[in-house]
Amino acid sequence: MLNAFNIIKKPLITEKATFLKEKEGKFVFLVDRKANKNQIKKAIKDLFNVDVVNVHTSMMSNKLRRVGVNIGYRTSYKKAIVKIKKGQTIKMVEGV
Repeated sequence: MLNAFNIIKKPLITEKATFLKEKEGKFVFLVDRKANKNQIKKAIKDLFNVDVVNVHTSMMSNKLRRVGVNIGYRTSYKKAIVKIKKGQTIKMVEGV
């Protein structure tokens, strides 16, 4: 069984994620592939003490990458875009 620390792996810091955080109050996290939206919502609420409005998930597929002559694949991952209640924030992600 997954616990909150296993479900939420780390915040995803990209240009799009920063834009979503500033404009719409949404935060982006890398999550376990087996986690569903209800588990993600509960984990965010338990870890950060915020009220989650909704959760959108997306599976990012693996991509072919080449370094020199070596060919390999970047691993696939699941990301969750979490919208929290207006006026609340997640301090861990705010400073980045």
